[in-house]
Amino acid sequence: QVQLVESGGGLVQPGGSLRLSCAASGSSPVMGWYRQAPGKQRELVATITSSRNTNYADSVKGRFTISRDGAGNTVYLQMNDLKPEDTAVYHCNARRWIVSRWYDYWGQGTQVTVSS
Repeated sequence: QVQLVESGGGLVQPGGSLRLSCAASGSSPVMGWYRQAPGKQRELVATITSSRNTNYADSVKGRFTISRDGAGNTVYLQMNDLKPEDTAVYHCNARRWIVSRWYDYWGQGTQVTVSS
């Protein structure tokens, strides 16, 4: 079991920046951020592996940066040039391979609202 606690959400004007943090109870091979806007399905924002390989949704490339601390237990999402369409609940994710399959663990989510 992995416990994930997110922080850093809030209200920001278009063009502004926010930094999300996710503290995990242990390290996982893959960690990432997903988001869910009202009335929409949860979607990938960015992922990072234990070797620091990253993957981004096309909609956030060049604006968002995902990173992990040295121990790999905390993952960050630096969000710059925020747009109203970035408004969503952002969820931290950790994936672990156990026995013969991947298991996903989720944080409770943090609200990001981009509005003037």
